[in-house]
Amino acid sequence: MKRKSSLISQQMSLQRKNMILLSILSLALGVAIISQAALLAEAVQRIFVERASFSSVVMLLSILLAVMAVRTLLSYGNGKIGLHMASRAKTNMRAAVLQNLTHASMSSSLSGQTGGKVSIALDAVDEADSYFSQYMPRMLEAAMIPILILIVTFIQHPNSGFIMLFTAPFIPLFMILVGLKTKNKSEEKYAQLAEFSGTFLDSLQGLVTLKIFGRAHRQQQEIERSSLGYRDATMDILKIAFTNTFMLESIVMLSIGVVALELAIQLLVFKSMTFHTAFFILLLVPEFYSLLKNTGTAFHSGRTSMGAVRKVETMLAESNAKSTQTESGEGVDSNERNDWMVEPEGFGRVHTKVSPMPPSIELDNVRFKYAPDSFELEVGQISIGSGEHIAIVGKSGSGKTTLLHLLSGLLQPVTGEVLVNGKPLSQYDESAWFEHVGYITQHPYIFAGTFAENIAIGASRNVSRAEIEQAAEEAGLVAVVAHLEQGLDTFVGEGGRGLSGGEKQRLALARAFLKRPAIILFDEPTVGLDLHTEWVLQRSIATLAKTATMITVAHRLYTIQHADKILFMDNGVLLGSGRHDELLEQLPHYAEMVDAQRKGGLA
Repeated sequence: MKRKSSLISQQMSLQRKNMILLSILSLALGVAIISQAALLAEAVQRIFVERASFSSVVMLLSILLAVMAVRTLLSYGNGKIGLHMASRAKTNMRAAVLQNLTHASMSSSLSGQTGGKVSIALDAVDEADSYFSQYMPRMLEAAMIPILILIVTFIQHPNSGFIMLFTAPFIPLFMILVGLKTKNKSEEKYAQLAEFSGTFLDSLQGLVTLKIFGRAHRQQQEIERSSLGYRDATMDILKIAFTNTFMLESIVMLSIGVVALELAIQLLVFKSMTFHTAFFILLLVPEFYSLLKNTGTAFHSGRTSMGAVRKVETMLAESNAKSTQTESGEGVDSNERNDWMVEPEGFGRVHTKVSPMPPSIELDNVRFKYAPDSFELEVGQISIGSGEHIAIVGKSGSGKTTLLHLLSGLLQPVTGEVLVNGKPLSQYDESAWFEHVGYITQHPYIFAGTFAENIAIGASRNVSRAEIEQAAEEAGLVAVVAHLEQGLDTFVGEGGRGLSGGEKQRLALARAFLKRPAIILFDEPTVGLDLHTEWVLQRSIATLAKTATMITVAHRLYTIQHADKILFMDNGVLLGSGRHDELLEQLPHYAEMVDAQRKGGLA
């Protein structure tokens, strides 16, 4: 398999025209620098050595000023092209990151801190600027202009050319050594920044909870610790930058001094060269080393940027690897993988009005672990028929939600397989699968927007106002909407009207009514609600479940006793499955749980 090119290589391949233009401008800039030195040396020769009149050198000075102006414009042009390249590269990379986050698999979306992802999308991409705006223009200049200067110097005075040729490699050698160190430090810096961003965003989102439990001060200390870690990483890079600058300046001054000494000896002691030649070379030498020095500074910035780009590249590579694995379906043909969605035996296709047929789901010796030495879930054989209503019960921490996530495809088993209509779930297209899955949690997320916009999120297509109103009615939201001043156009979510727990649950149900999924997952949706609201929700859930396979994580007896099958979990193990009456007779643990609920008045 052909190795994929790096992110920087991909971006540079998109900048070919700019690179060609930069090369032409750099070559022209080299000619301008040499011409300026030659004209200045000629002007000094005529005015101070030959004592020529001012009028005789006016034309020469005019040409010199024109060349200086051209050199300035060429330098400005190089800078502008570099900025344009940086702007385009950042736009492309940020678009790739956002597209990656949007189309990432569920497992990728659930992993990692939000703050870290935001840091990569904003800070890491911004830091890539100097690679394209400074590093590449300087590197192109260093690849052309010093060579032109060396050629001219060798023609004028070979001794000076050899000195420049032998001393010049010390600068790029030092650049490479420092650059390698800088890249490593840069990656450490962005790891610290991602940690700091994640900690800060987590604290900001849970600020009310922290204040209520008196943990705000402790979290402040955690933010301070993370911030100081980022500061130390940044200062380490600056330390390298200052050392780099000092060493480059030292090398440049010593090299210029050696060349100047050699020229002085040839001019004053041996008298083997003219003042014009010596002065011309003396003007070119600082330009030669200055270009290499600037390249060294740009190289440091470029290596810092490469550390940031590496973070972006790593995130994209990890997500792409997961997506490729999901899409490949282990060599199964795409038509074969999706044949379970063909009507009438499979799901209805997107935008069709035909009701999808609920699939059957099986778990075949599935085992899952969040991390080494952490909670482990292990189940044997579970079979869920098409259109069945399944309840998952057990004490807190027994693995109910984990099992629900495995059944839904939100988590991938370590061993074993989840089968949908007899085929592994991993072989189906993820986006197509989730088109037909509805998941209602205890705390549905409400986006900043109108009531209608939040309901419409449930559809994968453009929906009419009438469809939104019908979904709201079926979810029992009519009374709620009627009391709102702007009805379905009322702004809710962050910065808008707050919603109660029951209103959020009904809004989530309205999304499901609009989507009409073939599989509905409920994670204790009625916990903490008053009896009236719970009754409204139960009635809506029953209506929605008539045409779907429904899997519910629940505690209350009346929620589960009429289920087609009950799965009883304990400590990550499936102890038994069957109907309510069967489990009462066969499973003492289940009977104890039911008895405790009856005595506690929860039945």
